[in-house]
Amino acid sequence: MQNAGRSQMAAALLTVEAKGRIRVRSAGSLPAAALDPAVVAAMSEMGLDLTKDYPKPLTDDVVRASDVVITMGCGDSCPIYPGKRYEDWELADPAGLPVAAVRIVRDEIHDRVKALAASLLSNPDADEEESKA
Repeated sequence: MQNAGRSQMAAALLTVEAKGRIRVRSAGSLPAAALDPAVVAAMSEMGLDLTKDYPKPLTDDVVRASDVVITMGCGDSCPIYPGKRYEDWELADPAGLPVAAVRIVRDEIHDRVKALAASLLSNPDADEEESKA
């Protein structure tokens, strides 16, 4: 399974929800060559432009620099470090899905991102939190 848009959707949505108070990085364990066009279209419906985004590989450095790591089904291929907050979000891969199906994935990600942002921003150290989606 290749990352063709889930982490980019999560990153864009978290950036909006956090209003710049959380530094967000996006990476995947098996990044595709480009974002799925249906992902770009579904996010565009919300006024979010992902046309310049692209899937990036998940590296140890990205995880080490993060306080919170959100995985989306990468299993053993994701590096695990002590002292990090990890959440695994089981989500359908939007690759190859029609826009109507991607909207469902997008909305599920948005719900999870809202909860994540609320939990991070209720923390007094939230301005220093960094999340990788």
